[in-house]
Amino acid sequence: MKGYVRSDGRKGIRNLVAVAYLVECAHHVAREIVALQREQAHLIGFPGCFPNAYAQQMMERLCTHPNVGGVVLVSLGCESFDRHALAETIRATGRPMETLVIQRDGGTRATIEAGHAAVARIAAEIADAPMVPLEISELVVGTVCGGSDGTSGISGNPAVGRCFDQLVEAGAACIFEETGELIGCEGIMAARAATPELAEEIRAAVDKAAAYYATLGFGSFAAGNAEGGLTTIEEKSLGAYAKSGQSQISGLIKPGDIPPKGGLYLMDVVPDGEVRFGFPNISDNAEIVEMMASGAHMTLFVTGRGSVVGSALAPVIKIAANPHMYERLRDDMDINAGRIITEGASIDEVGREILDLVARVASGERTRSEELGHTEFILTYKSFEPIGPACLPV
Repeated sequence: MKGYVRSDGRKGIRNLVAVAYLVECAHHVAREIVALQREQAHLIGFPGCFPNAYAQQMMERLCTHPNVGGVVLVSLGCESFDRHALAETIRATGRPMETLVIQRDGGTRATIEAGHAAVARIAAEIADAPMVPLEISELVVGTVCGGSDGTSGISGNPAVGRCFDQLVEAGAACIFEETGELIGCEGIMAARAATPELAEEIRAAVDKAAAYYATLGFGSFAAGNAEGGLTTIEEKSLGAYAKSGQSQISGLIKPGDIPPKGGLYLMDVVPDGEVRFGFPNISDNAEIVEMMASGAHMTLFVTGRGSVVGSALAPVIKIAANPHMYERLRDDMDINAGRIITEGASIDEVGREILDLVARVASGERTRSEELGHTEFILTYKSFEPIGPACLPV
């Protein structure tokens, strides 16, 4: 495998231009800038106007993600987002970047034209970026499950768990989430923690999630889950837990925290403090974005009911847990883990198939969602306290 080396030593598996809007008022202009250049430019952004430390950090992490070679910022001009600090963070990494301000640069049409030119300049500048050897141990891989049903926990999720075990053994950093869908599994996760102190952090994170949802009066259990054969949050949690495999849990991180070394990490996506931001897992894409902000090169997405989404900046590998859904949506799926149910394939066999695809995607092979042009992206308001020393590997 080969990757694009960045100034911080991390290596990317893609070399994209990120076009980032800094308020919803600039979203349309940024989207039009990307519309004709989707192969080389991806759209990301924050819709809010008032400042938020979480969003600022997320945008800084995403604009300096190893898969990003250069950046175009699109500002309306009067929003409270600190575009100057974001620009300085990007410049400090040596990435080419330009800032467009709609109120300054002549409005919609003029800014779109300027944006097309900016993307073209940056794409040309990074086109010949040198590639260097990339080892499995240098990868950061995330996993989510969405549209879960009764097959998710017996085929797709366990197969990802086996893949994760092999990745961790090879020295990669693997991230699984989320504490709101692991309620009931805190004890077995704590038993796998590298230290007693980390075990307590894991229990506290799940307790926080349970309290958050109790306050909202709505848990992470959708009508589609019930229609797909799941009966309780505990049953759904056990299926989601299977994605983590059997490796020791090395640490607990929050969105934007980059794993300091290889190992298995649990991501806590539930905001800290009092409940004030609404549902913490508003969609699977929001969680993919949070793992990308923590450096994930790609995401393994397990679905039972069927999900057709992908993501901007980092590839999504779609793993079908339900064999019947795979037949209906096979154009969107990369792996048919449902073979475990209908064809007698082993969990180990499908886990190796996923691992092989991870290596190929890291080497440049495009996933189905990439081929179909899926570049979904969601970033909302949240608030987090810094993780403590007990959350990181010893």
